[in-house]
Amino acid sequence: MSRHNSGKKESKKKASSRTKIPKPKFLLLGFLLILVGVFGVFYNPSNSNHAAAPWEVSEAGTLSFPQRGEPVFTAKEIKDVYAPEKSDTLKLLSFESKGDKIQALLRIPANSNSSSSASPGIVLLPGATVSKEAEQGLAVELSKMGYATLTIDQRNLGGVNVEKDLELFRNGLEPTEYTMVYDALKAADVLAAQPEIDPKKLAILGESNGGRFAVLACALDPSLKGVIGISTSGYGTEDLNPATVADAKTYRFYRSVDPDTYIPKLPPAKFMLIHSLNDTLIPHETALKTFALAKEPKAMYNVSDATHGYTASMRPYLEKELALLLN
Repeated sequence: MSRHNSGKKESKKKASSRTKIPKPKFLLLGFLLILVGVFGVFYNPSNSNHAAAPWEVSEAGTLSFPQRGEPVFTAKEIKDVYAPEKSDTLKLLSFESKGDKIQALLRIPANSNSSSSASPGIVLLPGATVSKEAEQGLAVELSKMGYATLTIDQRNLGGVNVEKDLELFRNGLEPTEYTMVYDALKAADVLAAQPEIDPKKLAILGESNGGRFAVLACALDPSLKGVIGISTSGYGTEDLNPATVADAKTYRFYRSVDPDTYIPKLPPAKFMLIHSLNDTLIPHETALKTFALAKEPKAMYNVSDATHGYTASMRPYLEKELALLLN
């Protein structure tokens, strides 16, 4: 009896609960659920990140982007506190890339004041932890040789987090390293758009980690005449056995961020490498392995400084190769 009575009470409770939501409120709740669903389709993080510039990675691990739109940027001439004795023009630029604003310094040699004397241009990518301001020493040296430079502040100041990027890639999201490559490509577009620059004479130069991104950008942009890497190398993923990697997706990601994957794809752009026999960060042997993968045209020069990055002893080789490349 008690079980029978409790059943009646329970069914009354259920009936009561079904009548608690008035019809207008029920319809409103349904509308809100539909609205949330629609919002979820259109505001998917993956869609929002890739809407402006999607990316793809081939089965072989090669990154690619669709055609880029016209560069959007602002430029303002500023005081040159890095080389006040020179008469270069220095501008602070801000350009759009993947929905963000990238800051850059454009240094124009004094003789580039008209289209008749337009300068060859170089996109300059600093090494990890190095800002665009700290890279002006090399930019000034290049200016003395007659080359304009656009030096960018790389995301994370050129530092990378491979494991985090791998996680993003595995979830279908864009790794930061891909975005940094795209920044370099947009920088080339911005440099080519400057009235003081000859858009048919462009190259890209990177130090250390910047050299790695420079290789990828040059392989993806046929308008660049060549890439110069200073104190840099690939990661050697061509020696990996895919069977020893966690899975095919992981292997594809590792290959996609390794300059060694792209080195053979550079021609007709030239690959130039300058490295110290006594490099304190990237062993000379690693640079040799990367250079061995390159096809002609290519050139490699060695110095003996016990340091990492650009040194004065590299200047003659840099000047020689840039003259062959851009003049």
